[in-house]
Amino acid sequence: MGVRPPQQDGSDADHIEFGIAALEPHIDERIDYPATADEIVETVGDVQVSYDASGGTVALSEILEAAPARRFESKRDLLDTLHPVFEEYRAATSNSLVGRLRGLLPF
Repeated sequence: MGVRPPQQDGSDADHIEFGIAALEPHIDERIDYPATADEIVETVGDVQVSYDASGGTVALSEILEAAPARRFESKRDLLDTLHPVFEEYRAATSNSLVGRLRGLLPF
């Protein structure tokens, strides 16, 4: 997912990527599929991935731990499996006090 940030200076700003769009650049050709969640984290590292447009991040290992599968047949399988996990994470944290405060901030 991606959201364009607010336009304040009239310039063409870049998109803010979060969820699987923010994860995809980290999931590179070094991963040999099929791969387990542990193999993925071992290969790419436990990177922090944005889960919302406000800049909240979560560790890759935490998102993979919440996934319903531990083995992925392809990159597409991995991203398709993690998409609803990111959505649930975003929804759960946006309902928290910190999530609501982040939503009020302009960045």
